[in-house]
Amino acid sequence: MTNVDSFGAQGVLDVQGTEYEIFRLSAVEGSDKLPYSLKVLLENLLRTEDGANITADHIRALANWDPKAEPSVEIQFTPARVIMQDFTGVPCVVDLATMREAVKDLGGDASRVNPLAPAELVIDHSVQIDAFGNEAALERNMEIEYQRNGERYQFLRWGQTAFDDFKVVPPGTGIVHQVNIEYLARTIMTREVDGKLRAYPDSCVGTDSHTTMVNGMGVLGWGVGGIEAEAAMLGQPVSMLIPKVVGFKLSGTIPAGATATDVVLTITEMLRKQGVVGKFVEFYGEGVGAVPLANRATIGNMSPEFGSTAAMFPIDDVTLEYLRLTGRSDENVALVEAYTKEQGLWHDASKEAAYSEYIELDLSTVVPSIAGPKRPQDRIALTDAKEQFRKDIHNYSTDEDALGLGRPSKGVDVSMEDGRQFQLDHGFVSIASITSCTNTSNPSVMLAAAILARNAVQKGLSSKPWVKTSVAPGSKVVTNYYEKSGLIPFLEELGFFVVGYGCATCIGNSGPLEPEISEAVQANDLSAAAVLSGNRNFEGRINPDVKMNYLASPPLVIAYALAGTMDFDFENDALGQDADGNDVFLKDIWPNPIEVQQVMDASIDREMFTQDYASVFDGDARWQGIDTPEGNTFEWAEDSTYVRKPPYFEGMSTEPEPVKDIDGARVLLKLGDSVTTDHISPAGSFKSETPAGQYLIANGVDRKDFNSYGSRRGNHEVMIRGTFANIRIKNELLDGVEGGFTRDFTQADAPQSYVYDAAQNYQAAGTPLVVLAGKEYGTGSSRDWAAKGTALLGVKAVITQSYERIHRSNLIGMGVLPLQFPEGESAGTLGLDGTETFSVSGVTELNKGITPKTVKVTAVSTDGKTTEFDAVVRIDTPGEADYYRNGGILQYVLRSITANA
Repeated sequence: MTNVDSFGAQGVLDVQGTEYEIFRLSAVEGSDKLPYSLKVLLENLLRTEDGANITADHIRALANWDPKAEPSVEIQFTPARVIMQDFTGVPCVVDLATMREAVKDLGGDASRVNPLAPAELVIDHSVQIDAFGNEAALERNMEIEYQRNGERYQFLRWGQTAFDDFKVVPPGTGIVHQVNIEYLARTIMTREVDGKLRAYPDSCVGTDSHTTMVNGMGVLGWGVGGIEAEAAMLGQPVSMLIPKVVGFKLSGTIPAGATATDVVLTITEMLRKQGVVGKFVEFYGEGVGAVPLANRATIGNMSPEFGSTAAMFPIDDVTLEYLRLTGRSDENVALVEAYTKEQGLWHDASKEAAYSEYIELDLSTVVPSIAGPKRPQDRIALTDAKEQFRKDIHNYSTDEDALGLGRPSKGVDVSMEDGRQFQLDHGFVSIASITSCTNTSNPSVMLAAAILARNAVQKGLSSKPWVKTSVAPGSKVVTNYYEKSGLIPFLEELGFFVVGYGCATCIGNSGPLEPEISEAVQANDLSAAAVLSGNRNFEGRINPDVKMNYLASPPLVIAYALAGTMDFDFENDALGQDADGNDVFLKDIWPNPIEVQQVMDASIDREMFTQDYASVFDGDARWQGIDTPEGNTFEWAEDSTYVRKPPYFEGMSTEPEPVKDIDGARVLLKLGDSVTTDHISPAGSFKSETPAGQYLIANGVDRKDFNSYGSRRGNHEVMIRGTFANIRIKNELLDGVEGGFTRDFTQADAPQSYVYDAAQNYQAAGTPLVVLAGKEYGTGSSRDWAAKGTALLGVKAVITQSYERIHRSNLIGMGVLPLQFPEGESAGTLGLDGTETFSVSGVTELNKGITPKTVKVTAVSTDGKTTEFDAVVRIDTPGEADYYRNGGILQYVLRSITANA
């Protein structure tokens, strides 16, 4: 539809002789006082105004934004592009391929299912750390990666040829968010529209919550579910309420002993306490100019850990310097500067926008920190780490103090096949991994780690023999500057060899512990620890043998490998002795920040980026050698256990069926607070006896070839069986049981059963299902399978005390009704134990085009007691109501395509 341009905003910007069509924000009264992030949204509305979905009233509402008002105005945001990683991207492409067939079945043109905005997928989630601690590890892990994932990679190669404007960055290149800031991000986009070259702010949505890393470059973007990303690719805007914006003022500079990681852990703790779920965070103030772009990206990356939708830095000279360093063209840099200054998007520290809330951090007050043992917001000052570990270990072990250490302890002797012998105890560091784009994108902390390694080696220190050590950079640029600095030998001397280019440990691809160590952990119920430079440390995420997970800066990851235990005081405990027998402490090997900067300046240049990214989509010989199918539609292999056609559109009609009330539902799970998408969505490895394992065995797959849930996200049969199957999930329908189990009320005495098996019995009996939960349900990554799996298990409604933004939206996108207990109430206060039969009435109001604020929930217990309450309907926008009425967002898009054919 042609742009309406009610405000006469359309104009021309001349940059060094090139004319660009732009939509000037100055045409709208009130735009100058908006935060930078809302200015990006305002330009988006001006450029996409069509008089129907986006009107002049929407534009005025945004320009007249009241910082203090509760969000109430819905707008339609059209992201400039979509970015994906392979775990969540494969099901996106599977769904697009399936949609092509469905459109054809409904009488439409299959080729119309095509990305309308640039879509790029980076394969980064598949490499696992099977080999480590030697120079052959990288090559061996890549060999195994291709062996495990050949079917998936063949499918993605097909997608790259079948769909327009869809590109794939092959394996072994880097992590999606680091590749995004180093290469893919445009900062200011250009696109030919109706014969004119149009310039507009880069913006994106991504199928990974850490898409917010690009906020550090002044690019507005955030994580969405795969189903929302697919809709965005197909031209559907993202429906959202104009958010509150929290102004975060930065002042001062980081002290010598602290790192960017310590800053971000401090900010995470502060903003979690502030409460920023569903809000934008925007950094401003004199201190912003002193924050290097790599540090900005590290902070932006952790936005999901604060809970905010986005965490944006404005564009300034620091941004331009980074664009030049990373190989962007002179024309692009000139356009970014001219456009942002013309549009009031250039950072002016002397001006303070109006914000909904204000918070401030003096960077000079930041101290070295870690976070854990199970949440990124649980920051611990390094000086308190030993004391806090001794408190926390009581939550993981009830053992006696066998070693006389003043805490639960036991000495377990381990003899390794290669002759190593040592004793393990609770809190031993089993994994020390420099991993995750959060920190591997940041040269200051990566080179600090390498310098610390050099200092440690020169003092005669070594990593403890039970620690699984690894470096998994977010791009090859890291390896290049490591090599140029001459520091790689010192990292390798401590066992920190490069093991792969991907997310690795941070997403649970840590690979197995050595067999003898794993056996010792399991036989003695040892509470092993992992220390990683990542962004997520939820229970059960990092490794099935590891209970306690800590986030730390790269140099501290190495420090903990040297210490070998969390029961360590870096201030007072020696890491070892030098050649003269003198004690060596952390302060003796800690890198000098001046030297770190000098090494950065000498080791990193523009040519590294231009060379590494010159052929970024080409891949190596392995990638190019994949036999790639051809054609507009995919030929599904009936025997594939990786890529299967999902059932979402089976029996779908051109008109949606009326929505129904829920009657006679049973509780599939009753869950507590802070249940994350890691608990819900299938991730990591799984065992033979699980439903997923049994399915693969029945289909001729050997145990050694199971791979991970993430790698099999293109097979709904595996994923349904892994939903709610996290080894640490606690279903309150069962006493003292962890893992994917529930009670099956279709059977006499409601025995314990796998969640999947019970769901199948309920489905056979025609019984709908509900899930009960506490606060912050769905916290975590934008995992579309958390919603897809929930829907395919037969869950019709989820009733919680509160939701995280992305998962609530994804539930609606899959046709699941998100409900909330009345304010101040919970399953506990209402006396619900999950054995009741539930009915929900009032849902049918949606058929009249009305979204009810509440619906009546009736729960009847086995003894006939009836409990009634009015649940809040968390369908927050008219667009979400349309999706729910259609049974999901993809069904809505499909019907739109065929209706407009």
